[in-house]
Amino acid sequence: MLPLPHQPLQTAATAPSERLSSREEQDGPWHSEAVCRRDEAGLFFAPSKEPTAARLAREEAAKRVCARCPVMIECREHALLQPEPYGVWGGLTAAERRVVLARRRRREVELRKAASADRQVAAAG
Repeated sequence: MLPLPHQPLQTAATAPSERLSSREEQDGPWHSEAVCRRDEAGLFFAPSKEPTAARLAREEAAKRVCARCPVMIECREHALLQPEPYGVWGGLTAAERRVVLARRRRREVELRKAASADRQVAAAG
């Protein structure tokens, strides 16, 4: 199993899928190109009892690293699909990822409702 870019230890909850994407088959695993592999993991994960101001500054520094990363989108999608409950992944904090996931769920519900309404109209027509 390959290590994640900025999380040295893996648990069953954070282990990536064993299935390789088409990008991984062509170019190797996305995280091998991650800029954060060269940075300290502490930048991406909060120490216990971190003061708010320190957390915000650390997260902004982590996001600056993410902003220059060639695999930021792959990292973000990984964190959203897992879902990763902690740390900065793909330029998003855990709280920001929860917002993205909630928006995606709402969008999926709306699309299902629209598709169901279309089917009902077609069946009635």
